[in-house]
Amino acid sequence: MPDLIFTPLSGIPLIKPDDDLGGLVASAVKSAGLWLQDSDVLVVAQKVISKAENRFVRLRDVTPSPRAMELAQVTGKDPRLVEVILWDTAEVIRARQYVLIVAHHLGFICANAGVDHSNVGPEDDLVLRLPADPDASARRLRARLQQLTGAAPGVIINDSHGRPWREGTVGMAIGLAGLTPVQDLRGCPDLYGYHLQHTTVGFADQIAAGASLVMGQADEGLPVVLVRGLTCSPAEDISAHQILRPPETDLFR
Repeated sequence: MPDLIFTPLSGIPLIKPDDDLGGLVASAVKSAGLWLQDSDVLVVAQKVISKAENRFVRLRDVTPSPRAMELAQVTGKDPRLVEVILWDTAEVIRARQYVLIVAHHLGFICANAGVDHSNVGPEDDLVLRLPADPDASARRLRARLQQLTGAAPGVIINDSHGRPWREGTVGMAIGLAGLTPVQDLRGCPDLYGYHLQHTTVGFADQIAAGASLVMGQADEGLPVVLVRGLTCSPAEDISAHQILRPPETDLFR
């Protein structure tokens, strides 16, 4: 098996709405003395995607609804922020002091519907929503990179999510293009010849978590990581929705 290498791409500037993110990534790859290959995977932080797609919201422009006011009283959060969270919320799962866990319209469960203030901008009341369609964002970036470089690497858009029963956030895939997000190992033999019965592997989430280690979470300024050495075949017509557990198999809600 070839070495697995995670290379953070430096030199990517602070992203603004309508920036050519594909062009900036291609330039960063070239500056690193590398060239893209179809077998590569690029992991891109959600925030740079959202910024390029102008998913900013100024809280001063937001009028909270009665539901937002109610949840703000429970959580102690700014009611305007709660209103923005509700824009992307399909279901409120838990509301406690300082905590608002929701099911996002995109299907996954996370704190604050992914709405965040960190690393968004210098304005105190500026927040950032997740991309409206992260899979489509990943497909557009992959197509742009193929146009510029001739290679069509896999693309994962990652975000930091908490997990039930465990402390700390980890990187998870919320959008992807060009690779299968879950590997089905059922039927494969183990070391002793036993054929696996239930084993599926969160392939895209593993890659996202590994890339998060080199991206960092604070002021590192490394929003794109090139991953090389993975054993994966290009895949089309896939979606991060394949990672989500169907409601009928959810044993905890």
